[in-house]
Amino acid sequence: MAHNSLTTYYLSVEFMTLHNKNKNHRGLASFLLLLASLLPLQAMAHAILVRSQPAKDAVVSEPIKQVDVWFNDKVGGEYKALAVIDSAGKRVDNKDIVQDSADESHLYATLQPLAPGTYTVRYRVVSIDTHIVTGKFQFTVKAP
Repeated sequence: MAHNSLTTYYLSVEFMTLHNKNKNHRGLASFLLLLASLLPLQAMAHAILVRSQPAKDAVVSEPIKQVDVWFNDKVGGEYKALAVIDSAGKRVDNKDIVQDSADESHLYATLQPLAPGTYTVRYRVVSIDTHIVTGKFQFTVKAP
């Protein structure tokens, strides 16, 4: 059980104990139950991709030197992966994923020169709740 779930559980038990023992403490018990339901759920949240450069389904005609991804919260430095794959299945990034030290929600990898075509970006990160999150999106490079 996550920390927040334990807190909610114990406050719920306290609510039931107060409710059954002393009818005069109903207000306090109700307050404790309400408080438990309002506690932040950040400890149970998975990382979510919120932005990328190039963007999902973007069509670009300018040369791209790197792919950047940002998540809604910082992600762990271990087990991270960021790969860019062309339509033939060949990896075209330089396998040099970097996590921005000033913004731990930001990862990027540099690219080899890209020919016109559709590319798939695949990522894997560890959320602060220790869950592994994977995903993918595509972008297209058009001839200039």
